[in-house]
Amino acid sequence: MIFTSFASAETAVKVNSESHNLLNGLANAGIVVQLLLLSMIALSVWNWLIILKKKNQFAEISKKNAAFLEVFWKSPNLQQIHSQIDPHKESPLAKVFSSGYEEIERSIQQQGTSLSTGMENLERTLRKVHDDEIEQLESQLSVLATTGSTAPFIGLLGTVIGIMNSFQDIAQSGSASLAVVAPGISEALFATAVGLFAAIPAVVFYNYLINKIKKFENQLNGFNSDFLNIARRNFFKTPST
Repeated sequence: MIFTSFASAETAVKVNSESHNLLNGLANAGIVVQLLLLSMIALSVWNWLIILKKKNQFAEISKKNAAFLEVFWKSPNLQQIHSQIDPHKESPLAKVFSSGYEEIERSIQQQGTSLSTGMENLERTLRKVHDDEIEQLESQLSVLATTGSTAPFIGLLGTVIGIMNSFQDIAQSGSASLAVVAPGISEALFATAVGLFAAIPAVVFYNYLINKIKKFENQLNGFNSDFLNIARRNFFKTPST
């Protein structure tokens, strides 16, 4: 028991000593490596803020879309849906509906508008709102994609610079001892680790969020088709001869 306690204490001392040496090594790293490390750490923090923001945003959108669809399919007509739209105005589906409904009203008021022209205008309106909503969902995801593709190379650049510094230290001291080589190797490996630490979550969550957006896009496409069918049957129906 006493031997185990001594062993644990010795291990803790070694870990603290190694951590202290690592921090000293980073503090003594070259200015270029330090700038690269700081840029990747800042980029990683920015990525996590975007990830958390998008996850919360998408969760809210799912709830709001579900609530609006329940109202949409339970209402007997489009006028009643439009009268109840305010509580659901943040839903992308509700935004599509509002724009489409307003376009239908404009077509009805313009009595000279042909049925085909009215349907074309409605399709164009729905497509525009659809594209705007998808663009809004995809906003800031380019930061994750950029981080995932560039952070490993930034880390690799820091690694190369750290190794170059090690060789310079060897040349200046004329010795290849661990004390001479270790600082440069330490900053080189740390740069690689920071690059991967920034890149891996960015790639994983970028793919996760893109899949979420594809599901929202499929939902929007399905709703657009349903709305166009309803509009065609009720407002742009070709008169029977």
